Amino acid sequence: MAVERTLAILKPDCVRKELIGEVLRRIQDAGFEVCALKMLRMSKQEAEGFYAVHEGKPFFDELTDFMSSGPCVPVVLEKENAIADFRELIGATNPEDAEEGTIRSDFADSIGENIVHGSDSVENGQNEAAYFFPEHEIVANRG
Repeated sequence: MAVERTLAILKPDCVRKELIGEVLRRIQDAGFEVCALKMLRMSKQEAEGFYAVHEGKPFFDELTDFMSSGPCVPVVLEKENAIADFRELIGATNPEDAEEGTIRSDFADSIGENIVHGSDSVENGQNEAAYFFPEHEIVANRG
């Protein structure tokens, strides 16, 4: 199985709740390699660009308002089967539906404020990582 790349974003609620370290620990304990990481605050326009796939949906404005409401931490992750494994680790979008012990089950307050974003496909993982990081900033440590 090939190594896949995914993008996680520790969302503004994660930063506000001071959970960055705990969430990153869980990610690394699950075997993901952190290849790039930074803290930033997206503008409304940047959030709209990142979530353009959802433009026109009823939750688009609420989502982009939230994602531009405070600092967040985009993180490029690599691992075999990264997309499926990360989505399993974080749990369902709605924390009420998330399996016990997942990141969202343990820390999220709502569908809108659900602690972490995870790419939903290999192609989106590549494209989403490139939205925040030029390729030369992504460093794999695998021997």
